[in-house]
Amino acid sequence: MDGLVQIKKDIEDIKARNARVELDKAWETSWTRRILILILTYIVIVLFFYFARLPEPFLNAIVPAVAFLLSTLSVSYVKKVWEGKRKQNLNS
Repeated sequence: MDGLVQIKKDIEDIKARNARVELDKAWETSWTRRILILILTYIVIVLFFYFARLPEPFLNAIVPAVAFLLSTLSVSYVKKVWEGKRKQNLNS
């Protein structure tokens, strides 16, 4: 009977782990995370531009912050393409 109890515990542990992994995955692809990254990137760049005494730091920081956001958006597309090619190579 102890073996059955251990199997049930293992299954519950796997289910709990899967729930954590799904939550992490949801966070990685969430718009909340992307917007947070955009805002934090903008703030860091503004501070750098301000202390470096570059002209119009609030305006000029928009371009690199948006570029960083676009790069995070393109990662999922590139990942899908990579996965597709990887599956083709494994099936060949």
